[in-house]
Amino acid sequence: MVGLSCGIVGLPNVGKSTLFNALTRKAAAAANYPFCTIDPNVGIVDVEDPRLPILSAISGSRKLVPATVTFVDIAGLVKGASEGEGLGNKFLTNIRETDAIVHVVRAFEEGDVIHVAGKVDPIADIEVINLELVLSDLQMAENILQKLEKQIKTKKELLPLYQTLQKAITHLNQNQPLRTLPTTPEEKEHLACYTFLTNKKVLYAANVDEGSLPSLENDLVKKIRAYAEKEGNSVIPICAKLEEELAQLSPAEAKEYLQSLGLKETGLNRLIQAAFSTLDLITYLTTGEIETRAWPIPKGSTAQEAAGKIHTDIQKGFIRAEVVSYDNMVTHKGRVGARDAGQARSEGKEYIVQDGDVIQFYHN
Repeated sequence: MVGLSCGIVGLPNVGKSTLFNALTRKAAAAANYPFCTIDPNVGIVDVEDPRLPILSAISGSRKLVPATVTFVDIAGLVKGASEGEGLGNKFLTNIRETDAIVHVVRAFEEGDVIHVAGKVDPIADIEVINLELVLSDLQMAENILQKLEKQIKTKKELLPLYQTLQKAITHLNQNQPLRTLPTTPEEKEHLACYTFLTNKKVLYAANVDEGSLPSLENDLVKKIRAYAEKEGNSVIPICAKLEEELAQLSPAEAKEYLQSLGLKETGLNRLIQAAFSTLDLITYLTTGEIETRAWPIPKGSTAQEAAGKIHTDIQKGFIRAEVVSYDNMVTHKGRVGARDAGQARSEGKEYIVQDGDVIQFYHN
C-alpha cells in the first residue's frame, strides 16, 4: 500500500455522496432518496503537502508526486444490511478492502432532506451502522471457525487461532466491535489476518449545515464526539455542502471564500490529515531532477522497510540511507549544501524514519 484507502459509510441521506463529490471533484449522483448510490464510487485524492513544491524548486524536479488517499463511497447502508436488506452484503464486502472507515453522520436538522428513520438522532444512526458491521463480522468469524474445527483435528498448531476466534465471537455477540477487544500481541496478529470490519479504525465525519459555520459545532456534534471518545475514535465536523461548493472553485477562489467564512482550511484537508493520524502514518520524501515524491509509511518504520515502498529490490539490496531533514534541505538549499554543512546523516537499515525525512537510498 503506497496510498491509504478509506471506505465512506453512513445511512442514506446523511451527505455521503455530497462529501464524496467534494473529495474527488467527481460527480457521483447525490439525490434526496435512499439507494441513490448503487455501485461503490472510487476516487483517488492527492494529499496536499506544502513541502513538495519547495523541494521540487530546489531540485529542479520535472514532476511532483503527492501521496494519495483512495475514497470508496459505499451505498447507504440500512438496518438489516448484513442479512442482505437494502443492497446488503455486497457493500459490506467493498469496505473490507479499505484501511479505515469514514462514517458520515448527519448533524443537522433540515425539514427538506428526508431522513431514512424519519427523525435526526446521530447516535441511533451510528448504532444502526455499527450493528450491521458487527453482524457481518460475526457471520464471517463463525464461518472461519467452522472450517478450523475440521482442520484442528490434524493441525494442533491452529488451536491458538481457534481460541482467539472464539474470544472474538463472544465479544461480537455482546454487540461490541473487535477494535475494543482486549488482546495479547499474538491474538492481535491472529485477527489482523482477516478483514474484519469492526477491527478497522473509524473516523466520524459529522456533517453540519451552513448554519453551524464557522465553528462547525452544534449539540448534535457534541453527542457524536462523546460517543466517539468512548470508542477511542475521532470526530471531524465537516459541512459537505460547503465542501462541494469549494470543489467547484479554483484554489485561489476557494481560499478567498474560506477566509470570508472565517475558516482556515477545507474540511477535506482536515479529514485527510485525521485519516493519516488515525492510521499512524507519516510521510518521507525523495527528491531529484526526475521527481519529488511523498511516500506514506506506518510510523515506526525502519529505513529498510521504507525503501521497500519504492521497490522490493531496494529493500533487499539495502546498503545505507542518506537522511537530511526537510528543514535542513531548505536551509542549505539542497542535499549538497546539507552535506557541506554536516547535516546529511548516513543511517543503517534499523534507523526509524521520521516524518519529513528526505532520503536517498544506496543499494546493490
